Amino acid sequence: MKKYLAEFIGTFVLVFFGCGTAVVLGGFTGGMGSGFLGVVAMAFGLAIVAAAYAIGDISGCHVNPAVSLSMLITGRMNLNDFIGYVIAQVLGALAGSGVLYFITSASQGLRGFGANGYGELSGVGLNMIGALAVEVILTFVFIMTILRVTDNEKTSHMAGLIIGLTLTFVHIIGIPLTGTSVNPARSLAPAIFTGGAALSQVWLFILAPLVGGAIAAFVHKYLYSTEQ
Repeated sequence: MKKYLAEFIGTFVLVFFGCGTAVVLGGFTGGMGSGFLGVVAMAFGLAIVAAAYAIGDISGCHVNPAVSLSMLITGRMNLNDFIGYVIAQVLGALAGSGVLYFITSASQGLRGFGANGYGELSGVGLNMIGALAVEVILTFVFIMTILRVTDNEKTSHMAGLIIGLTLTFVHIIGIPLTGTSVNPARSLAPAIFTGGAALSQVWLFILAPLVGGAIAAFVHKYLYSTEQ
């Protein structure tokens, strides 16, 4: 249960601080300028860094069903833990979005919950196929980094920082395209609270990160099979 509680807390931190930064900055700036993109990207990255060093020793700080799926495929966790992790991650994300809902409902200047989207919900009007491709690619890069940095003794002590920087990196290009998911739990919770088009599109932001994570796991197993 300690592992599951840790995953709940870590995912709460990711959603509350990452999506919360997007909501707060969006309320004050109302735009998608480079400053907005950079700060929101850093917020997600720094949230992962904080969570990694806070709970990494307990659960590994997956805080993402796509990461947990890659760990299941590579044999680093069993099915029972995978199910427990995913449940904890979704509940943590819902709690994070719930707190954002409470805060925004008490403010006239803040709206939204940091939901992902394509088409009219995309900053550049990206279509469904484009959004699917973007999310698969970004998740693949993100999770390949996670798998390798946690698998290598030379870099494992810096894993939290490297993973956080990589999450920042994928957000910089992903925010104007889809809002950047790379995490089904992070996408599901804001979509539930947002409703409408965001909820009808959330299937893509659940499916694409899982596909990207699975591809990363199989590629990692193939590339480094002689070292394991």
